[in-house]
Order: sequence, then C-alpha cells, then structure tokens
Amino acid sequence: MKELTIFTPSYNRAYCLHNCYQSLKRQTCKDFVWLIIDDGSTDHTKDLVQEWINENSIEIRYQWQENQGMHGAHNTAYELMDTELNVCIDSDDYMPNDAVEKILSFWNRFGSKDVSGIIGLDAFHDGKIIGTRLPEDKDTSTLFHLYNKYGVTGDKKLVYRTELTKRYPYPVFKDEKYVGLAYKYYMLDKQFELLLMNEVICCVEYLPDGSSLNMLKQYRKNPKGFSFYRKELMKLPFASTSFKFKQAIHYVSSSLISNNRRFLYETPYKAFTIFAFPFGLLLYFYILSKTRISY
Repeated sequence: MKELTIFTPSYNRAYCLHNCYQSLKRQTCKDFVWLIIDDGSTDHTKDLVQEWINENSIEIRYQWQENQGMHGAHNTAYELMDTELNVCIDSDDYMPNDAVEKILSFWNRFGSKDVSGIIGLDAFHDGKIIGTRLPEDKDTSTLFHLYNKYGVTGDKKLVYRTELTKRYPYPVFKDEKYVGLAYKYYMLDKQFELLLMNEVICCVEYLPDGSSLNMLKQYRKNPKGFSFYRKELMKLPFASTSFKFKQAIHYVSSSLISNNRRFLYETPYKAFTIFAFPFGLLLYFYILSKTRISY
C-alpha cells in the first residue's frame, strides 16, 4: 500500500489539470496515489484522466460525483482514501519535483500518533513563498495558533493523518456549495498539533474562477454553510474574545442573508451575538451591495 494520497477536487478544470499531473509524474518518489474527485464536471475531464490512467505512469484513482462544492469533494476523498497520510493539491496547483520525497522523509523521521500531520509552505510559480515562513523556534503547533498567536500569514499546505481527517465530515446544505474547510482542521486542533516543515511542497496559482478570489459571492450564495462555520469557530476553547466576536459578526451577517430568524436562539454565545448585531447588519448590507450585480 502507498503511504500518501494526493487528492485533487476538480470542477471543469480539464484546461489546467495537466500541470498538476505533469508535476506528479516528475516526483522523485512515487510512493503515492493520485485521487481525483470530479465534482460534476461537464468538460472532458473524465476522458483526459482516462488517458493518464492508460499511460500508467503513476497510480491514479478517479471518482465522479454530482456537484457538491469543495467541501463535498473533500468528504468523498476522505471516505475513499486508505493511505496513512493525505494532502490536497488543487487542480490549478502543482508540486515541486521532490515534494513527495520531502513529505515522506520528514514524516518517517518525526511523525507519530501524537501529531495530526505536517504543515509545509506554499509558493508562487516564481518560487516566492506565500505569506510568511513558519516559526523557526518551534517544532509543532496547532493551525489556529500559527495564524492567531505566532503571526503566520498566507496559505500553507496541510498533510494530515488519514484516520483523523475521516473525522468531522463537512455538513452539506441543500442548494449550497461551500463550508469553510478550516472547520475540520480546527476540530483536530483541539487534540493534536502539526509538525512544522519550512519546505515548499506546493506551487500555487490563484485563477479567476477559484474560490479564493470569490469570497463575497460565496458569502451570498452559501449563508447556511457560513453560519455553521462561524458558530463552530465561536466554540473553540483556545480562541480569544476578539476572535469570537469577529465570528459573531459574520454569523449575524450570514444568518440575515439566509433569513434565519432563530439565529439568536441558535448561537452558542448570545451576548456576543447581541453586541455583534449592528456590525453584522453593516456587513450584511455591504455583501448585498457588492454582490448585487454578479449575483
């Protein structure tokens, strides 16, 4: 059995998926499975992937499903994978030639049941690291504390133990396609820390149709998913008061967008939510005004 699953959620990305494939073919270590979750594509993704399977250069598994959004594709991937470790490489990203070798060498040296996995670096195609490097004076940390205590910025690449990522499946809401992926990661933060590896293991390109560049539209289209996400973040035992208050603002806004009249009853922190209401109302009107035309 291979040690690592590299999984790629894809929706009508046949035009760019080949970059990821070529990078996986170039890996100096082939101890991985490439799991592609085709989230309802209507382009020629299936035929393209079948050509690659026939080439037999790397082990590829392909699964098509009705469109559920990124979090739904992640749910399916976690259900299907059976390797010790997994990492998500998006359809518009690729891995440096030695990325798999670095991940597995690092894990075999430092990995254990006491940690949830590894966090490494993302870089742009020119090699520039996205955001900051990880703290050099620490070996482990939760994802939450990296961003909210140690001042880390920018997207990072997460490699998790598969048995852990099978926990906390993302809820799927009718007619919605988005739940914040960090929900699962912060739930795991309650019990485990990640090993810190200051090595680039993914090269990233933010395409115009990627979710990273369309967040306000996501707020408008997926208010139930965002309400769930903000409620769960308000419950985090290690979160600061200011962090929880920010989540309450977003919770109010998403609740108003979804026309949820029970949001005060459903909130885990009623006082926070009451004080956050004026700010949430302003955010609600801001999102409506900025997404009116596109929506």
